[in-house]
Amino acid sequence: MGFKEGQMVTVCLYARVSSGKQVEGNTIESQIAALEKQINLDGYRLLSEYKFIDNGYSGSHLVRPDLEKLRDKVTEGKIDKIYIHSPDRLSRKYAYQMVLIEEFEKAGAKVVFLNYEINGNPESQLLLQMQGMIAEYERAKIMERSRRGKIYAANKGYVNVMGGAPYGYRYIDKHMGGGQALFEINEKEADVVRKVFLWIGRERTSIGEVCRRLNTMSIKTQKGKERWNKGTIWSMLKNPAYKGQAAFGRRRLGVRLKQVRPQKGSCEQPKSNHSVYPVEKANWIYIKVPNIVDEDIFDIVQEQLAENRKVARTRKRGAKYLLQGLVICKRCNYGCYGTCMRSRREEEGGHYAYYRCSGKDSYRFGGNKICDNKPIRSDALETAVWEEVKQLLKNPNRILEEYKRRLSELKKSSLDQKSDLLEKQENKLKRGIARLIDSYAQEYINQEEFEPRIKAMKQSLKTIKEEKKKIFYQKELEQEVTLVVANLEDFSSNITLNLDNADWLTKRDIIRTLVKRIEINLEDVNVVFRVKELPNSSGHNGKENKNLQHCRRCIRP
Repeated sequence: MGFKEGQMVTVCLYARVSSGKQVEGNTIESQIAALEKQINLDGYRLLSEYKFIDNGYSGSHLVRPDLEKLRDKVTEGKIDKIYIHSPDRLSRKYAYQMVLIEEFEKAGAKVVFLNYEINGNPESQLLLQMQGMIAEYERAKIMERSRRGKIYAANKGYVNVMGGAPYGYRYIDKHMGGGQALFEINEKEADVVRKVFLWIGRERTSIGEVCRRLNTMSIKTQKGKERWNKGTIWSMLKNPAYKGQAAFGRRRLGVRLKQVRPQKGSCEQPKSNHSVYPVEKANWIYIKVPNIVDEDIFDIVQEQLAENRKVARTRKRGAKYLLQGLVICKRCNYGCYGTCMRSRREEEGGHYAYYRCSGKDSYRFGGNKICDNKPIRSDALETAVWEEVKQLLKNPNRILEEYKRRLSELKKSSLDQKSDLLEKQENKLKRGIARLIDSYAQEYINQEEFEPRIKAMKQSLKTIKEEKKKIFYQKELEQEVTLVVANLEDFSSNITLNLDNADWLTKRDIIRTLVKRIEINLEDVNVVFRVKELPNSSGHNGKENKNLQHCRRCIRP
């Protein structure tokens, strides 16, 4: 693809490394440096916002943050040339390489590899295919050899397959260990491990209490953190290495599990294309290492952990708080949980139940609170929310009929057909944009013809995307209404005349059916119902119908 003399060419670079070790080894910097050098030699100027870099992302799948951004920019027609170090940096799979290269070229962007030049002749295409297949084959061969080699080494009793020593041990590599890697006990850390096992096994303390004791003693974790969390202690107590049997193969990689949403602070696109699964104990390979605790105390701790799980299940059987799982903090967006707190006023005395924001728990955030929201009395909040729900349910049969009517209307709207039609229109428009860009690049049309046509087509594409978004929200609404109808039908006969005398379980069922969430912002309470507008006693066509999705009450904690 050629460019006219004097025409401004927008270039970008794409670089990728797949492992943390490669990131630490500065291989990403060497890629970027080589790409920037070639761009300068070609006489182009590279803008900082056109550097697309995926640090630590596997090349075996296409969902990578910066690759997604690059593809969006190319689709929008904002990039003319893409510089990449080599085809395997684009993807390890030949099929993916072809998909991306064809996509870029159709959008009018030329791909430039530093170690390979793409030409249209058959020899060039054959070479690219061979390079892609060889890279894919080498990756599979390396992974299989590595897996088999680790299993063989584990069966021989070599600890170097463990990938590092747990807390309480020091890893000695084969150069320092006389030709064989080994675990050496770190007495200072081992003393902490023995204390933890004794606290659980002899004193029957909880894991939370163990964390508090270690934090009070100012003992740092293996990674140097000053706060211990329950997950770290749990992993320590379950690790058979402490009784002298390090277990290899406790986990395996598998198909990535679908996440409802990314964890707080994590990116939407995962760096790896797999999830970790536990392996049955029968398939573990045990390697003998020095023991820190006796096998008897280790077994006692396992029994105590099993007993703790039984007690926890008994405590969690059924909800303890009426609004459990529905209350969130509006100030930090963390969930609120029910807890008992002692009254500060001496004349009142006793304990009271409160809903407390998780952001106020310093132990969750390295010793620092992240939220200043106040705990709110559970009885006051629950009474206020129930009153709002009662107002909504003055005529439950009418509400049920209204929900059914809306569900029928939503189903009649053929959302799936509309979505499919918009999808076809979007694909057709994208192909048209690609053809228009090709025509302009090959000088079949001039700039005066190109600019208004590309602008109009992009505007049409934007409109289609907005329509698709509306349909997505309509489908969500249909799911919400379906859920409400299904639950209302189950207990509508029980709530007609007994709202004031409803028992705790009935109240909870009704609240969970109608209420989506309850937002707390200091003394302001916002009840968000599942469907925005609900009918009142004035009827379907009454002018007094109001939006009851957001109902605010001022509640004193």
